[in-house]
Amino acid sequence: MSPAQPFVDLTDQLPGIVLDLKYCSSDNFMGTPVDGYEAPKAWLTEPAALALVGVQRTLARFDLGLKIFDAYRPQRAVDHFLRWCDSPCEAALKARYYPSLEKAELFSEGYLSKSSSHSRGSTVDLTIVSLNNSDDRSAELDMGTIFDFFGPESWLDYDRLPLQARANRLLLQQLMVDAGFIPFHHEWWHFTLRDEPYPHTAFDIPIR
Repeated sequence: MSPAQPFVDLTDQLPGIVLDLKYCSSDNFMGTPVDGYEAPKAWLTEPAALALVGVQRTLARFDLGLKIFDAYRPQRAVDHFLRWCDSPCEAALKARYYPSLEKAELFSEGYLSKSSSHSRGSTVDLTIVSLNNSDDRSAELDMGTIFDFFGPESWLDYDRLPLQARANRLLLQQLMVDAGFIPFHHEWWHFTLRDEPYPHTAFDIPIR
């Protein structure tokens, strides 16, 4: 199904972009597919998608590319996060994603919220991948943590990273800022288009 207005499909705008859409599967901090993600598609507003085109072109000159973890997020997905916080903790997921926090602290520490910039359609979670790896053409560059690791190790100013991971984060941040995106202090992977077209609208269109 084509994306609903006002969104575009990133694979139409950026052919060859790598998708690893965590909330369409159980490979995420909740351990289950998230409400509203009914198809493995990445939608964004057209201005946000076009801004990523320039980033992808720059990276392609160095046999690198973008991998998308999440883009537009329906409000019902955010509501699902809230319900998850009231469920019993699963030790394996806690150890992987939030080893130093309790579920309730994910809100007080700013990792989760009752609303999300993703629902406005111009926020994207992403990383950089190598495209010339003979074993894995989507091998992620080392960023120091996995996507959705809830802890200071994911913060932009965390200064105890290996040098290569820090350099990789700085590369991603600089490319995205130059393309018109604003980074989020707590998450190295999270960027919002500065001039987003719907700054006050939370959409709840399911991704199909």
